[in-house]
Amino acid sequence: MNQSTMRKNQYVIGLGEALFDCLPEGRKLGGAPANFAYHVSQFGLNGCAVSAIGNDELGREIIETFTNVGLRYVLPHVPYPTGTVQVTLSGNGIPQYDICQGVAWDNIPYVEEIAALAPDTIAVCFGSLAQRNGISRATIQAFLDAMPQDALRIFDINLRQSWYSREVIEASLKRCNILKINDEELDIVAPMLLGITLPQGHMIAEDEAAATAVCRSLIEKYNLSMLILTCGAIGSYVFSATDMSKQATPKVKVADTVGAGDSFTATFVAQLLLGKTMQEAHKKAVEVSAYVCTQSGAMPKLPAELLK
Repeated sequence: MNQSTMRKNQYVIGLGEALFDCLPEGRKLGGAPANFAYHVSQFGLNGCAVSAIGNDELGREIIETFTNVGLRYVLPHVPYPTGTVQVTLSGNGIPQYDICQGVAWDNIPYVEEIAALAPDTIAVCFGSLAQRNGISRATIQAFLDAMPQDALRIFDINLRQSWYSREVIEASLKRCNILKINDEELDIVAPMLLGITLPQGHMIAEDEAAATAVCRSLIEKYNLSMLILTCGAIGSYVFSATDMSKQATPKVKVADTVGAGDSFTATFVAQLLLGKTMQEAHKKAVEVSAYVCTQSGAMPKLPAELLK
């Protein structure tokens, strides 16, 4: 990483898993935080992926890929294999994940090079998956605690399989100021944190009034500045304590949805940092994530018209 090219107090960090999604057509680099950092960088911000890799071919391939796309990184080597995920796609392109354990991103050390980024970070995106192991969890929490008070801390909750707990979710919510969650995750979190009982077969997001009430309850309970709720083909919402933005999901020909949510989060955050309103940021995030759905893999190059 060439830190001389970064202006002070201008890091936008994706912190957590960097891995390979092994798709039916071959493997592609992914991991929600790495995807976030890549898409942020496409908008001219100083995105940086922070994770850990093994001293193996896949680790070298991650560095080569990040270098080729111009993404900055801090990736300490650890004595574990670089992470992989087996991804299978349903008929409509919805991914299912088999996430390997005991891998490098489970063991991200809080080394000096990572710690040095925290005071100069204006936004960080992190999730629950990379906190499934104590080593990476401690690093993520230490990094969040060392950031400036006014920085954006985006918790992209990203619940995968059984790799989450109430303890990790609550600790993360207490450290973040923006929560990104999807409709299926909302149905898990609402009973867990708010004691809401759902009728069998009912999804909160199917009822806009109910979804709004739950999201505002989460904002109030955890003192959030914003909550982003994505509901697939139904649409998406962004809530603040006093405002709300709603956008329909564009109809596109879907190649796969891998990384679409990460591109949404990255675009939304980038637009906020570039001075756009919540509504403007939301509109651009929807446009970008729809485009990513038309491409294979999580890190397509965005066309110029979307980067205006």
